[in-house]
Amino acid sequence: ELRHRASPWQRNLGYPLAMLGLLALTGISVLIVCFHVLELLLDDAAMPRGMQDASLGQVSFSIFGSFGAALQVVLIFYLMVSSVVGFYSSPLFTRLLPERQDTPLTKIIGNCVSLLVLSSALPVFSRTLGITRFDLLGDFGRFNWLGNFYIVFLYNMGFAGLTTLCLVKKVSWAVQAELIRAFGEDR
Repeated sequence: ELRHRASPWQRNLGYPLAMLGLLALTGISVLIVCFHVLELLLDDAAMPRGMQDASLGQVSFSIFGSFGAALQVVLIFYLMVSSVVGFYSSPLFTRLLPERQDTPLTKIIGNCVSLLVLSSALPVFSRTLGITRFDLLGDFGRFNWLGNFYIVFLYNMGFAGLTTLCLVKKVSWAVQAELIRAFGEDR
């Protein structure tokens, strides 16, 4: 219903640009994680341990300087939004989704707890994937399992593999459905 009410500009320009932006952000995050996997294999310094001395402001936390730091911020925001959307899209938690002017207090508390857990896990998540090395104010690098090469390596490989699989599946199914519709095989 919302698609039919959308303006032609929104349908023909807005939706495709949003889709291309999401594809680009997903592709960039997978590329960064793949680069981090290579770093893990070649250099022990790539492990997501805590920072020994915070050289904040003296050295850039990104290879690409200010552009890389801005890209890290955008990717972390994208990962935050996609994890919340993915959480509420999973079959187990769709009942937790708040309803307008009809949400009981227990559901509100459950949403608050869920969002708190997701937001608390985000710094560790982005640090383990190698998207950023910045530690914020909490020393999230002190977790013992962050020093275990196999856990960090498998976590990165799992993220890269599953994200690529989902991306290929979504894009190829959409292209396949459009080709079937275009050739009139859907009838």
